[in-house]
Amino acid sequence: MSDDGTGRDTVPPAPAPGTGAAAMTESSATASLSRRIEAPTPAAVVRPVRGMSDRLIAWWFIAPTILLLLAINIFPLLWTIYLSFTDYRANQPGREVKWIGLRNFERLLNSEDIWGYLQVTAHFVCWSIFLQVLLGLGLALLINRQFKSHGFWTTLILLPMMLSPAVVGVFWRYLFQPQAGIFNYIVNFFIGAGDFTMIGDVQLSPWAIILVDTWMWTPYVMLICLAGLRSIPDYIYEAAEVDRASPLRQFWSITLPMVLPFLMLAVLFRAIENFKMFDMVVELTSGGPGSVTELASINLKREAFENWRTGYSSAFAIILFVTVFGAANIYVKALNRVKQR
Repeated sequence: MSDDGTGRDTVPPAPAPGTGAAAMTESSATASLSRRIEAPTPAAVVRPVRGMSDRLIAWWFIAPTILLLLAINIFPLLWTIYLSFTDYRANQPGREVKWIGLRNFERLLNSEDIWGYLQVTAHFVCWSIFLQVLLGLGLALLINRQFKSHGFWTTLILLPMMLSPAVVGVFWRYLFQPQAGIFNYIVNFFIGAGDFTMIGDVQLSPWAIILVDTWMWTPYVMLICLAGLRSIPDYIYEAAEVDRASPLRQFWSITLPMVLPFLMLAVLFRAIENFKMFDMVVELTSGGPGSVTELASINLKREAFENWRTGYSSAFAIILFVTVFGAANIYVKALNRVKQR
């Protein structure tokens, strides 16, 4: 009972039957749940959870890849470095292996034949890349105009790139045949060279492998250049047209600077691939006539699997690897500077 301010006593209403018991039960359940949440996790449960942290799970996922990388790439490289300091021969597994230090490297660097093979390789790499960049950029500029049926011509241009290098070598070897080759027949028809032969001539055979490699990989350079051209915003050209810039001026001031990083990337990829070119040249000329088309990779194969000078060829492989790796690193730094402009 209580006074409501008017002098009259008031009696509070009686609770409904069962309401008090239900409220007490709900309150006690809530309090129990709160105590369970606030209570620390038992140590027996904490240890397994901490043992499988996110970092450990990540290592479990990448461990097979790391092991595979070590087995396929790192171990053969270390083994090759070891063999380069020995006189090991793979065809004589029972022969005693002698440690000869830097003698293999001295023989290689003092060999005129090795420098000749490197010169042939440099001639092939430089001229093939120059022609591929020139033709690839020109084709990319043409395809970028999106003329009628440009999709069909793009697919047709990409066909050589889809073939195997060995297949391309065999295909062009038949085209270059002196008696039945279509290429020689066309050349003789127009210039009347008579006994003209592309792969049998000492002066022309180095250009034959350059021609075939350019035919095969120009589409690759075209694709990279086309990606660069498609990334240039249209409003830049519109602003240039407002300023009455000529098409040639637009090319030198807009197109070429913005496509240059893509061109440099294409040059990097093609230089690395051409430096280790093997199968296409072997099927096309086998390094002949004589040794005018014998690239460094072909000579490396001859020393390793024909002359069985495994230690010597391992040293040659290390020299080629260091050359390509060092040149690629310098080139990548230059590429990054161009990108930062």
